[in-house]
Amino acid sequence: MKFVCSQSDLNTHLSLASRAVPSRPTKPVLGNVLLIADQDSQRVMLTGFDESLGIQTSFLAQVEQAGRLTLPAKLLSDIVSRLPSEDLVLEEAEDEIVMTLTCSSGHYQVRGMGAEDYPNLPEVEAGQTAQLSAEILLEGLRGALFAASTDETKQVLTGVHLLSEAAALEFAATDGHRLAVVQTPEQQTDAADSETAIEVTVPGKALRELERILQMQQSSEAIALKFDPAQVIFELGQQRITTRLLEGQYPNYQQLIPRQFSRQITLDRKLFVSALERIAVLADQKNNIVKLSLDTEQQAIALTVEAQEVGSGRENLAAQITGESLDVAFNVRYLLDGLKVFNTSEVQLQCNSATSPVVLSPLGGSKMTYLVMPVQIRS
Repeated sequence: MKFVCSQSDLNTHLSLASRAVPSRPTKPVLGNVLLIADQDSQRVMLTGFDESLGIQTSFLAQVEQAGRLTLPAKLLSDIVSRLPSEDLVLEEAEDEIVMTLTCSSGHYQVRGMGAEDYPNLPEVEAGQTAQLSAEILLEGLRGALFAASTDETKQVLTGVHLLSEAAALEFAATDGHRLAVVQTPEQQTDAADSETAIEVTVPGKALRELERILQMQQSSEAIALKFDPAQVIFELGQQRITTRLLEGQYPNYQQLIPRQFSRQITLDRKLFVSALERIAVLADQKNNIVKLSLDTEQQAIALTVEAQEVGSGRENLAAQITGESLDVAFNVRYLLDGLKVFNTSEVQLQCNSATSPVVLSPLGGSKMTYLVMPVQIRS
């Protein structure tokens, strides 16, 4: 194998594929990236795989001799990222599995392993296929992914549930304390193939990598989605992400969202976020709890924190409030997580009591519902 490529191309695509390489591989070869140079297409393909999540990417190069081998992902990344920004020559030795990287300042040799033991990425041959808008997909991931659980014992809750319904695509994620639901705009009917019914729960880890790629590419190109009961594949340009689907029945989250509310609060989102961020400095010292006091008479909301051994804080914000006054408390981090993914100037809070679910939604923006369970406080 021998090819010439730019340092920036190799570094970018190596970093991407390496994100699927496990830090503690079950087999030595899985600690490597699979590198394939193809002379016909003049492309180099890189693959990382942890036997659940696989990332494959390719880029143009001047391939003089085709070949395939695996190289240690972290070592190779550390070397390539530090090389000068210029064309590099990579050449495999004839008598052993050693890759030599040559640049203007010198050369490095990296010992690898044969490609024959590297597992193939799973294929979806008899499943379903849909075309998703990159813009819609990114919007849904931004609005829901943050609410997925990071507790691996909760299994199905560590993913995002994708559901196609009425020519729209719905994204839902919950960790048991909060729930984020995003529905794509009704008029954008190209968000999903209307003939394909999508209902899958995709691991959050895979979707974070997908979101990162979408943000990097900023492309309007459609994403191909292929899935069967066990596996899902996202294909976008020269990148491909494959992952196992999460098993188990996803909770019926729609029944958790109240249909009627006795109180409604509208306020400036940026002012609300700024006040929460300031008061969170004290909340973080105690238990992350902030109390919101709704004052219907004054049409204002007070944010307070009592951290007895450290101090206390209070912020006041003007708000439009309907319904009776109420004190209700939250984990301040849960509030901030949701408010920061909204992209509107105003936000609406709806609630019934200090112990029932509170729903936050952006006014005039994406069709997003963010439900947060309050924290019980002493009267």
